[in-house]
Amino acid sequence: MDVIQAIIIGTVQGLTEFLPVSSSAHLVLVPEVLGVQGSLAFDTVLHVGTLAAVFTYFWNDIVHMVRAFLSSIGDIPSGNFREGIREDRFKRLAWMVIIGTVPAGLAGVLFKDFFEALFSSTVAVGFFLIVTGLLLWGSERVSRGVSEKLSIEKLGVRNSLIIGCAQALAIAPGISRSGATISAGLFLGFERELVARYSFLLSIPAILGAALVQVKDISVGFDLLGASMIAGFLAAAVSGYAAIKFFLKLIKERDLNVFAYYCWALGIITLAVFLL
Repeated sequence: MDVIQAIIIGTVQGLTEFLPVSSSAHLVLVPEVLGVQGSLAFDTVLHVGTLAAVFTYFWNDIVHMVRAFLSSIGDIPSGNFREGIREDRFKRLAWMVIIGTVPAGLAGVLFKDFFEALFSSTVAVGFFLIVTGLLLWGSERVSRGVSEKLSIEKLGVRNSLIIGCAQALAIAPGISRSGATISAGLFLGFERELVARYSFLLSIPAILGAALVQVKDISVGFDLLGASMIAGFLAAAVSGYAAIKFFLKLIKERDLNVFAYYCWALGIITLAVFLL
């Protein structure tokens, strides 16, 4: 893999991580189109690039959440823990991100081999892309029928776990992580921008956890693809930041149907190419 190919794949990863079209599917399909042999180490570095984009864009929110989380720990001895979470949006958001991460963590450990096997199946990628399109399309139809959207005060344990289960399903290639979590939030009736921001913040522990598991592979891969890894990382970080900024503006003004149509088209093409 040369630097130009790494930049192309990194840019695609950054865009598709936050646009609801499945980065995992594109990391399977794009290297095949370019004639490049993919590697787990390189893919992990690209995900770290998107993690850098989330940290950069949401830096102020993350700082407030960390401080609020530590403050909520101090509320436990005084008996003000529940009251603090009810009254402080950053305390609530911090804890709900932690709770929402649990399903994906359990799924990654318990069904690791199953999900890894799916990445070698082009049929699975095509099928799950169509599923992502259905989730986006269906959630938009349901959301339009909800006159009074739920605010962050309603983001409790139950709703966080439901959205977290959607993130767990997105370990499968073709199921968009952002698409699945945002769709789950819309199905539950939450405000559009709120559920998008929660989805992006929810990606932090998921991506960080996956990166830590693959530290050894990254170090080995860097010896072989050092320049390409750096180029891919930077491309993923820059394009990821642009995708977050673009999507948060778009979701307030437009529906997500265009992404559903894209997923359906790509899924059908993927299945057709495989069958032919």
